[in-house]
Amino acid sequence: MRADRPWWFNSRTQYDHLTERARMVEQQLAARGIEDQRVLDAMRRVPRHLFVEPAAAPYAYEDHPMPIGEGQTISQPYIVALMLQAARIRPEDAVLDVGTGSGYAAAVAAELAHRVVSIERHPGLAVEAAATLEALGYRVEVVTGDGTLGWPASAPYDAIVAAATGPSVPPAWPAQLRPGGRIVMPVGRPGRAQHLAAYTLRKDGELHETNLGAVAFVPLIGDQGWPASG
Repeated sequence: MRADRPWWFNSRTQYDHLTERARMVEQQLAARGIEDQRVLDAMRRVPRHLFVEPAAAPYAYEDHPMPIGEGQTISQPYIVALMLQAARIRPEDAVLDVGTGSGYAAAVAAELAHRVVSIERHPGLAVEAAATLEALGYRVEVVTGDGTLGWPASAPYDAIVAAATGPSVPPAWPAQLRPGGRIVMPVGRPGRAQHLAAYTLRKDGELHETNLGAVAFVPLIGDQGWPASG
């Protein structure tokens, strides 16, 4: 596959997945407590089947994570919706998406926010995600780097959302948030107990945490996360 063209670029037949997306939203999201109408509408619009490999496209709207290469996954739809709902993204907000992966969560965030920066440590994934997002018309700045350090060049952010589990909030992130900003990330050791946490940066500089329940994510690797294996 050419890095500058998504796999479906020259497809002669474009399948209509509106029904699958509507069913996903009603059965997997709204029925399980996702109440933010902007998040539900965004999930209804973003074509998840275009962010997975061709062989996986028929299963794109099922409620489970899917592999995307480099040992990474695209999170299940419910978890994406839960994280973005917890981030409380407003139309005027700037968002840092940590762990671009296929670009799907960044696309949903772009439906909600004014500006989205997405950082990915695997250059190959970053290139492919950027190509898919551009082809679909999403204005997301995809960068390659250590997501645990954030992306100071485009700070401050109103929300930081991470799709990988860390030992704690990387110290670099709160410094890149506006007052009242939110961080949503899984916390815990890979392969062991993890929970999804939503943090709000208070006026005194402290982070207030809300536990959103048990999850399972790939590790957040970097200087302020887990060390790379091998």
